[in-house]
Amino acid sequence: MDERRRQNMAYEYLCHLEEAKRWMEVCLVEELPPTTELEEGLRNGVYLAKLAKFFAPKMVSEKKIYDVEQTRYKKSGLHFRHTDNTVQWLRAMESIGLPKIFYPETTDVYDRKNIPRMIYCIHALSLYLFKLGIAPQIQDLLGKVDFTEEEISNMRKELEKYGIQMPSFSKIGGILANELSVDEAALHAAVIAINEAIEKGIAEQTIKTLRNPNAVLTLVDDSLAQEYQKELWEAKKRKEENARLKNNCISEEERDAYEELLTQAEIQGNINKVNRLAAVDHINAAVQEGDPENTLLALKRPEAQLPAVYPFAAVMYQNELFNLQKQNAMNYLAHEELLIAVEMLSAVALLNQALESNDLVSVQNQLRSPTIGFNNLDESYVERYTNALLTIKLEALSQGQDNLSWNEIQNCIDMVNIQIQEENDRIVAVGHINEAIDEGNPLKTLDTLLLPTAKIKNVDPDYAQHYQDVLYHAKTQKLMDSESVSKVLWLDEIQHAVNEANMDKDKAKQWITLVIDVNQCLEKEKPSDILSLLKPSMPNTNDIIPECADRYYNALAKAKEHKSKSVSAEGSWLKLFLQDKYEYYYNIDSKEISWVMPESYLPKESWLMAKEIEDIIEEVTTDYVREKMWSASDDLLLRLQATSAGSLLRKEYEARKSYLYEQEKHVVKIQAFWKGYKQRKAYSCRRQMFVDNTNSIVKIQSWFRMVTTRRNYLSRLQYFRDHKNEIVKIQSLLRANKARDDYKTLVGSENPPLTVIRKFVHLLDQSNLDFQEELEVARLREEVVTKIRGNQQLEKDLNLMDIKIGLLVKNRITLEDVISHRTKLNKKKGGEMQILTNTDNQGIKSLSKERRKTLETYQQLFYLLQTNPLYLAKLIFQMPQNKSTKFMDTVIFTLYNYASNQREEYLLLKLFKTALEEEIKSKVDQVQDIVTGNPTVIKMVVSFNRGARGQNTLRQLLAPVVKEILDDKSLTINTNPVEVYKAWVNQLETQTGEASKLPYDVTTEQALTYPEVKNKLEASIENLRRVTDKVLNSIISSLDLLPYGLRYIAKVLKNSIREKFPDATEDELLKIVGNLLYYRYMNPAIVAPDGFDIIDMTAGGQINPDQRRNLGSVAKVLQHAASNKLFEGENEHLSSMNNYLSETYHEFRKYFKEACNVPEPEEKFNMDKYTDVVTVSKPVIYISIEEIISTHSLLLEHQDAIAPEKQDLLNELLESLGEVPSVESFLGEGAVDPNDPNKANTLNQLAKTEISLYLTSKYDLGDGEAIDGQSLMIKTKKLIIDVIRNQPGNTLTEILETPATTQQETDHAKDMVSRAIIDSQAPEEMKHSQSMVEDAQLPLEQKKRKIQRNLRTLEQTGHVSSKNKYQDILNEIAKDIRNQRLHRKLRKAELAKLQQTLKALNEKAAFYEEQINYYDTYIKTCVDNLKRRNARRSIKLDGKGEPKGAKRSKPVRYTAAKLHEKGVLLGVDDLQTNQFKNVTFDIVSTEDVGIFDVRSKFLGVDMEKVQLNIQDLLQMQYEGVAVMKMFDKVKVNVNLLIYLLNKKFYGK
Repeated sequence: MDERRRQNMAYEYLCHLEEAKRWMEVCLVEELPPTTELEEGLRNGVYLAKLAKFFAPKMVSEKKIYDVEQTRYKKSGLHFRHTDNTVQWLRAMESIGLPKIFYPETTDVYDRKNIPRMIYCIHALSLYLFKLGIAPQIQDLLGKVDFTEEEISNMRKELEKYGIQMPSFSKIGGILANELSVDEAALHAAVIAINEAIEKGIAEQTIKTLRNPNAVLTLVDDSLAQEYQKELWEAKKRKEENARLKNNCISEEERDAYEELLTQAEIQGNINKVNRLAAVDHINAAVQEGDPENTLLALKRPEAQLPAVYPFAAVMYQNELFNLQKQNAMNYLAHEELLIAVEMLSAVALLNQALESNDLVSVQNQLRSPTIGFNNLDESYVERYTNALLTIKLEALSQGQDNLSWNEIQNCIDMVNIQIQEENDRIVAVGHINEAIDEGNPLKTLDTLLLPTAKIKNVDPDYAQHYQDVLYHAKTQKLMDSESVSKVLWLDEIQHAVNEANMDKDKAKQWITLVIDVNQCLEKEKPSDILSLLKPSMPNTNDIIPECADRYYNALAKAKEHKSKSVSAEGSWLKLFLQDKYEYYYNIDSKEISWVMPESYLPKESWLMAKEIEDIIEEVTTDYVREKMWSASDDLLLRLQATSAGSLLRKEYEARKSYLYEQEKHVVKIQAFWKGYKQRKAYSCRRQMFVDNTNSIVKIQSWFRMVTTRRNYLSRLQYFRDHKNEIVKIQSLLRANKARDDYKTLVGSENPPLTVIRKFVHLLDQSNLDFQEELEVARLREEVVTKIRGNQQLEKDLNLMDIKIGLLVKNRITLEDVISHRTKLNKKKGGEMQILTNTDNQGIKSLSKERRKTLETYQQLFYLLQTNPLYLAKLIFQMPQNKSTKFMDTVIFTLYNYASNQREEYLLLKLFKTALEEEIKSKVDQVQDIVTGNPTVIKMVVSFNRGARGQNTLRQLLAPVVKEILDDKSLTINTNPVEVYKAWVNQLETQTGEASKLPYDVTTEQALTYPEVKNKLEASIENLRRVTDKVLNSIISSLDLLPYGLRYIAKVLKNSIREKFPDATEDELLKIVGNLLYYRYMNPAIVAPDGFDIIDMTAGGQINPDQRRNLGSVAKVLQHAASNKLFEGENEHLSSMNNYLSETYHEFRKYFKEACNVPEPEEKFNMDKYTDVVTVSKPVIYISIEEIISTHSLLLEHQDAIAPEKQDLLNELLESLGEVPSVESFLGEGAVDPNDPNKANTLNQLAKTEISLYLTSKYDLGDGEAIDGQSLMIKTKKLIIDVIRNQPGNTLTEILETPATTQQETDHAKDMVSRAIIDSQAPEEMKHSQSMVEDAQLPLEQKKRKIQRNLRTLEQTGHVSSKNKYQDILNEIAKDIRNQRLHRKLRKAELAKLQQTLKALNEKAAFYEEQINYYDTYIKTCVDNLKRRNARRSIKLDGKGEPKGAKRSKPVRYTAAKLHEKGVLLGVDDLQTNQFKNVTFDIVSTEDVGIFDVRSKFLGVDMEKVQLNIQDLLQMQYEGVAVMKMFDKVKVNVNLLIYLLNKKFYGK
């Protein structure tokens, strides 16, 4: 008994250890050592110090814990410094106020003197921390965890070593309560208050009293106030009733107050009861909801007072409890049911966990646990249960099932029990079978084999004797086997013997059937049936060869006949031997069988037995195979080899064959001799017949050949006639294939042969269509440039007209001033535009002879500037930005004809590239400078691509989607919360007709507090996202519409930034590209489509504010997305779109990356530095004289920076030109009449005159000068082309060395005459040079000699080589042929582009004219209104009124002092204020509208006269000029002067 008590004590202590371990693991969120090793694991104090850090972090930090990772402890064991950890734990407990009565000594822990004391302290600490609300409550695991007998015994021995009394863990709560010295009076008062509140029946007051700290109540839940009130009230009533019955026999003095009042413990008990019921309700609700996680949390609530649950089995808890709930009639599980179910399910969960980890010991322990409650579990078969469960668990996991249910485990146990019972029964049956075999009684053996428990299959009662024989033989063999351990037959051996006996039975039946059928067939003499009888019965069916059927029959019949002769007595029994040891008897008459010799046994000796039949068949087959082996076909050979004797016969065949191969020579000789003899004999006979009939044979052969040939000819001819169309197609196909192959050779071959080049050399000829297209392109270029200039001038004038009308409204100037400017505008629109268009721009023909040389130098200068972009790039950066912009708009784009053809677009792109690289190299210090600054070149590129050429691109790219946004009247996008709020307030007031009580001025945060604002904002954001998607898709899907020039500059920008900043990421580079392509190029056009001609606007029409805001919102989102900038800060309310911005950025990123993937301009335009040399027409630009002079002046001003080298070509040209000429000197004497009073205006007008410059290089080569290699190459190519047209040859060397025939010379002369006629029809600028014309007139032989001279020169310069027969120059000709086709294609594209551009320009001009008409209507309306309102106008608009002499108004006279007093005059230089009275000013209105003469007098003497223009004064006022000077000394206030003139002369 005492031993059992010590065992129980050890078990209880282990449970307390497990409780402490689990509680510490929850607090530390860390796994501790196993329970049996926990005492040793806590000795170093690391876990205790970590626990101290958990509840007193201010006292203990991780840095203060010694050996926190326990590396020192694991390496060399305990160190004295580990005691510091235990000391920190004790101090931490002291800091939070745990009574010291629980503390262990340091040596109790470190030296392991009293580890139970430490565990006792941990339990007290857990309860204390739980009451403080710092840690969870420790679990009570007594009886709920299992330990092996060995673990319990070991712990008992350890406790005996301590020799101490085990602390009383159950009294911790009471000791802690006493030590904490609760105020009894306060507790009593709190309990009385609770009882009073219960009596009142008000739940809110009751819950307040329950919350009183002095009541020391735990787990009070405010939400259960009503339930607490009800339960406590009922408990109190029951106690009062009991007290009333009891107090009837007790005096009032002896009564206790708590006989009717609820004590603190009773109150706590009722609270726990309510909490438990609420927790059970919550669990049932969670189970019905079906969420395993919620069910698990409900089960873990301490109020439920349920056993521990495990998170990994959450689904199992849910499913099993749900099933139990459904089985319950109330669909509700009470606490007792939950307690039993959860305890069982937790045990099942632990069992599943052990199965999953393959921990066999744990599985067995769990199965033995009484809490799991399995039925029929035999502990002696626990291992069998474990193995079966592991198998089922693996199957469940493979099917996606995480845990086995209790029922599944119980079924498994039952199944194992059944298997064990069956095995035991089978062992007994096997013993009975062996006993029967030993007895030798077949019937008893049969009975034991038929036992159900034995489960022996396929037992036939008719063959009991044979089973006995076979089993006895098998057992005898086993007894004779010395290696056999067992001397009895086991179940599998018995089954094998039974199967063997059954096989003998089947084999015996087969042979008996064969013997009977064959012998009966022989007796009935039916040879046709022999095959069908033999085949089914033979072991190898291939042994029966159909071709041997007769042989089989004859051999068998002969053998039977021979056997019948020696028979004296005939019976009816047949006897067979099976396996040479078992006898089988069969009676053919009675069909009786026997495994022992019958008493009336008399054999049938005249019949052939099975063995005899088999031997005869084998012999016949072998003979046949041997006979046919040498002459058999492959199929037959395979069949013969498949026979039983086939392999043996095959060996014989191979041996014979090998012998013949060894004697091959002799065999061949014998065969050859014999074949030759037969052939010679047949030939002699045939030859003799032909000799006898020679004449007849000749006739027959002639006739047959004629007939055959004629028939073939007619048939072929008819075939061609029948297939004439197909033949034509075939011929065309062949010719096309040949031409295609030749063209592929020309295009794809590195060295195309001369024969191929000759076929395509005609493509180099210029046709009339070529000339016409070149002329049309030149004309359209001129018209486009002129139209661009005209539109620019019209736009400037319209802008000025806007200002004039604005001044009319603002300053009330005379309407006549506006009309005057309108008249000028109409004049510009009509006459002057005509002059501008029809200005004599015939180049040098329009200038005087003495100016010819100067103009040619200008042509060479502009050619140099155009083809060498470095000069203009440097010039742009030398000028201030405002001047560079104007220079760019007026000169640079003019110099490149606004890129109206491919050559000029190529050169302009080279300028942009050079200037951009120069700007990045010299001015960009950080990657972001490109984005934050305003680079000049980027501005140029964007401005150019938005001009007349790029405008159509932007229109195609954005117009459809922008128009869709504008046309959507229901679309409203407003993402400003304050504006949305104000609109909402206005809407409310409009609907109600009353002033809103909401504040009008709110901040963004305040506006967002209103749900209506949020809803409207969300709707706007959704619309914004939808519309932005449309614009984004339009942009991304239209990458091919993006101008090539813009994409190429984006590529240059990206590469240049990467080269200067190699560390820049791909994202940074693509953001810069996006800044160019989207923010600078597209974004403004989206925001203001009317300003960029993206949409058509009628005169006076405009986009309303809502539409403008919609477009601005879309542009803002796309701008943020392109720069990967999220909505933050003041845009925080749009943060819901940040994910959308990120997705859009990735779309943009791909778009920007793909946009940079363009070829170089040389490849795109097929241009190089020699293009101008081979071009038919000369480059021409259309530029005004003013721009020529301006460019000349700028070049001289910045000459040192642009061309620092003295030998520079630019310096040479500038030196030739000299100083900058004036307009008059540029045009020459006589261009302007010196006496013309409007000379200045005339010169100003002439300065804007445009002239055409045909650009040429200063270093063009003459015929007799030193020729460079490239020019000579071009001339030589033209000569070679002329030669190879008329003289054939495979190589150029062969043609040059072969003399030309007379016919070839004649053909060549005709070709040259035809070319001269065509050249005479060409325009002047497209004609060949004189030297080329002279070369063309040379005879063929002279051309060949000149070619040879040129080739020798070119070989010296390295352009060609005679080693490859001058293939280099042939390759150049082939390249020219290929490029000619490309040139024509590009020219057509350019022609279409120019026509499209001109159409757009005409539309723009028409728009400007519409604006002019709109202004005309507006001004006329103003005139009509003024006529009706003011008849006192001094200026008559209709031309009628006062006589001519009366048009001048009377002069207005003021002294300087008076004007100074009015503030008009501010001061006069060199004149004191007191002298102002001596100065007078006369102001007189002239005949010209708005023009005033001002005369000054000093002491009555006329001094000076000045003319004022009211428009100039208003312009000054518009520009903010407050003070002006008259007479170069009089300072006047502009605003007051305008007021004075209006008042005195216009009556305003």
